[in-house]
Amino acid sequence: MKRADVSSVQAISDSARAGVDVRAELEREHARIWVARDEHGAIRGFCLAWVVADELHLINIATDAAHRRRGFGRRLMQAFMSFAREISARLLLLEVRRSNRGAIGLYRQFGFVAMGFRRGYYQQTNEDAVEMMLALDPKTGQIQPGRDEVCVVP
Repeated sequence: MKRADVSSVQAISDSARAGVDVRAELEREHARIWVARDEHGAIRGFCLAWVVADELHLINIATDAAHRRRGFGRRLMQAFMSFAREISARLLLLEVRRSNRGAIGLYRQFGFVAMGFRRGYYQQTNEDAVEMMLALDPKTGQIQPGRDEVCVVP
């Protein structure tokens, strides 16, 4: 992401009610932001992650509502995973709305498993978050097999 992209990314964050202050995130040393562009160079989605020791936390991933289900989220996840391997991350962590089956399905395709819940995590709706994780071998970047610790279906 470039500084010139701030307003486009902020607009996607705002429309998705993601609550991301893009300018503030750019100032954080541990924050990384990737953008997905269409064939004309327009930003259609973004991914925000924090590097914490040997872990990579997916803070938010959002796609412009008019351009969902076109592969932008998948490309952002691929960039996230590639970066995790680049920095030899051991754990990849995220929270996702329990009702967001599409996102949960996407994360599962990348190997994430459900580890627990955060009750009432999303304050606006009091909805639970599913905690998901993926372990990587820091030397090879290979996914370490995992299994769900909780049942995700409400």
